[in-house]
Amino acid sequence: MTILLVFISAAIVNNLVLAYFLGICPFLGVSKRLDTAVNMGLATTFVMTLAAVITWLINNLILIPYNLPFLQNVSYIITIASLVQLVEMFIRKTSPTLYRSLGIFLPLIVTNCAILGLTLFAALKEYSFMESLFYGIGGGAGFTLALVIMAGIREELEFADVPKSLQGAPMTLLIAGMLSLAFMGFAGLLSV
Repeated sequence: MTILLVFISAAIVNNLVLAYFLGICPFLGVSKRLDTAVNMGLATTFVMTLAAVITWLINNLILIPYNLPFLQNVSYIITIASLVQLVEMFIRKTSPTLYRSLGIFLPLIVTNCAILGLTLFAALKEYSFMESLFYGIGGGAGFTLALVIMAGIREELEFADVPKSLQGAPMTLLIAGMLSLAFMGFAGLLSV
């Protein structure tokens, strides 16, 4: 039951993008088209899940036993960068079209602070291995959910009569703010 609560907490209640405002750059940059948003969300979910598991192993098998907690941030960043490189090479080889559609945002997963935040939150909350795994999956699902909702709204706005002064970035930021307010309504429902 705790694992399910960790997943729901990461995906909805404490959504990294809409509640903690982490990962805003890809959230705003890739959410113009629904298909690109889904693909970016899946790639980020994959990286988040692996990062949560690998950083748990690094933290609990190396850093804590050998009293090296000061290396936590560095080791987590190196792990995330390595995982993103693997994902980027895989996508470039298997789907060149997807690779081109994601453009600069694929290598920017490395600097996506939502992934680093997820790994640091998991360590701070002292999650078990399984809790870290589901926290990673839930964090990725929440990131994907935020991207898909934003992309769906932005695609529908192409057919709306939006005042000239609100077209583009102003409307995108207004929508992001309203989505954040909506997700902040879940705050406090779960404390896992």
